[in-house]
Amino acid sequence: MGDDQKTITVAELSDGPPLGDQPDQSVDLPVVEILTGRGFITGKSGSGKSNTASVVAEKLLDSGFGILIVDIDGEYYGLKEEYEILHVGADEECDIQVTVEHAGKIASLALEQNVPIILDVSSFLDEDEAEELLTEVSKQLFAKEKKHKQPFLMLVEECHEWIPEKGSVGEVGKMLIKIGKRGRKHGLGIVGISQRPADVKKDFITQCDWLVWHRLTWNNDTKVVSRILDSEYSDAVEDLNDGEAFMMTDWSESVRRVQFHRKQTFDAGATPGLEDVDRPDLKSVNSDLVSELQEISEEKQQTEDKIAELREELNKKNSRIAELEKELQDARDMSRMADQFVDALVGTVKGANPGRTEQRRMRKERQYQNAQGTAEAGPGDHPAQQSLDAATADHDQKDESSSQASESAESDASEPDTAVAAAGASNAETDEEAVDESSETDVAEAADPTADETDDAGTAAEEDGEGADSDAGDGEKEPTDEPTEASEPATTDVDDAGPVPDTPVDDGVVIEGPVATDGAASTAATNGDGQSNDEDVAAAMAALGNDDGEIIENTDDTATVVTSAEELPQAGSELVEHLRSAIEAMPQKTRRMLRYYRQEGPAKPLDAHFAGGGDGDRTNAYAHNRTLRTHGFIEHVGRGHYDYHLRDLIEEEYPGHADDSELDALVEATEEPLRD
Repeated sequence: MGDDQKTITVAELSDGPPLGDQPDQSVDLPVVEILTGRGFITGKSGSGKSNTASVVAEKLLDSGFGILIVDIDGEYYGLKEEYEILHVGADEECDIQVTVEHAGKIASLALEQNVPIILDVSSFLDEDEAEELLTEVSKQLFAKEKKHKQPFLMLVEECHEWIPEKGSVGEVGKMLIKIGKRGRKHGLGIVGISQRPADVKKDFITQCDWLVWHRLTWNNDTKVVSRILDSEYSDAVEDLNDGEAFMMTDWSESVRRVQFHRKQTFDAGATPGLEDVDRPDLKSVNSDLVSELQEISEEKQQTEDKIAELREELNKKNSRIAELEKELQDARDMSRMADQFVDALVGTVKGANPGRTEQRRMRKERQYQNAQGTAEAGPGDHPAQQSLDAATADHDQKDESSSQASESAESDASEPDTAVAAAGASNAETDEEAVDESSETDVAEAADPTADETDDAGTAAEEDGEGADSDAGDGEKEPTDEPTEASEPATTDVDDAGPVPDTPVDDGVVIEGPVATDGAASTAATNGDGQSNDEDVAAAMAALGNDDGEIIENTDDTATVVTSAEELPQAGSELVEHLRSAIEAMPQKTRRMLRYYRQEGPAKPLDAHFAGGGDGDRTNAYAHNRTLRTHGFIEHVGRGHYDYHLRDLIEEEYPGHADDSELDALVEATEEPLRD
């Protein structure tokens, strides 16, 4: 490099206050100080600051030095009219579109191959993307310059956007300040350009080696001039002409008033006028430079395509996983339903007649309760209780006789004569039981002639079932612990067979007299031996499970059942009336099933149906059970069991919040029809 390249001429001295007349003399700037130092060019819009920066850039390019211009307004591409400079950015006007992935290559071209570059950030629609690119380019320049130690200038337009005086400084500002403080020792210089010196961080301005002050008129900006130069310059800076400025440098002891040269290339930053402006032909750069950057773009595109492909494949796999999980869940649901169905089938066919077994269990429980009541009451039991005990004892005696006859017939089967005799004895016992059963049925028929058809239907069905059991086993009568069907009381599904008789029948005990319409029993329980009284009514209702009733009076042969509940809350009266009406409208068997759920807790519909007087038919049982479930009186609790749900139903339907005592009163009042 020759001596003529050690300085560049950029301006001429200018006459004017406060310096007065000056000799005609050019202003030269040392190249090394410009390339490695820190400069600041400021002035209001139209005062000539961008022209000054372009003149400095043109002089450096003429001397073959590298430079990187950060163009924030897209006004430096005019340099391509005369110089082979690489214009990179985000739009199609640039030589190549770049992203943050190109930052390393941009720095390498600038430092290693001495390629002048315009980094046009004005073409980025996303400011964050532009800031990220500038940050990465600055980092790459600073890092690479440590090794190369080659003088290089970075010129930044509108630097107040990156290093503001007020507000936080971002990553770009921090990196530019770092270059200003430490770049000189590595050969990396920086020039900041701004139209508002008051908005630029003072830490950056005060560390600059050379400063150029074009025309400024705003008071805050002139105050900065007064603080750095002097008050006499702050007054004169408002009257400077276009391109005229005060220059202060570390290598000159005085402040000079200078007139900068006019730029030689196309002024892309000039204010548009009415006349047409022809855009000049711009020089293209070496295709090899573009191809190197293009390879990076292609690699990036390939990477993005691969990522998109992998993401699409991942989405497909996630969708498939979701489908398989759904299918697995459906399979689990089907398996669970199958297990429940199998459990229901096993529970149905496990015994010869689960409903009959449940009836025998309930009968034994009532016998135990009656025995307890007899022990406590002594010899003065009520007639209804005595008749119930007598009927139960007579029934058990018949069961025992039938069982003994069956065992005798089986044990003597090897001797024909003995077997015939045993069979005759068994038939005699069966005939005797049939006579006894007929006598009991006659009592019910005397009270209600309409019961004949119903009882006949039930008896015929049971006799058919018994006959099928008796014929099994190659003509031999199999021993069984179960009592014969003839010894069981006739049970009729009144909802399916015909009208409901006025005479309630429970396990062979006839409760004579009409049934009151309000749900309370009107007569006492008896075996048909005589007239009943109030105590007999209470005993018979207790035998039916209504052991929480209390007889308070007897008017016109009608007993009234009342409860000891508190007075109903006013808000719940309509709810209670609605629920009671629903219960009272149900068939008697359905109410008995509800009462069974209330007393026994979780149970199967078949058991509840049999306990309510049904014949154990599955279809009828679930038909009655469905009525209770749709009204909300019971709920399914799992494995084919249902539980009493009246209290929860009242709590849900109650208009407001009811405490425990109010709920108890509401429940007790609603359950009144269940005490029939």
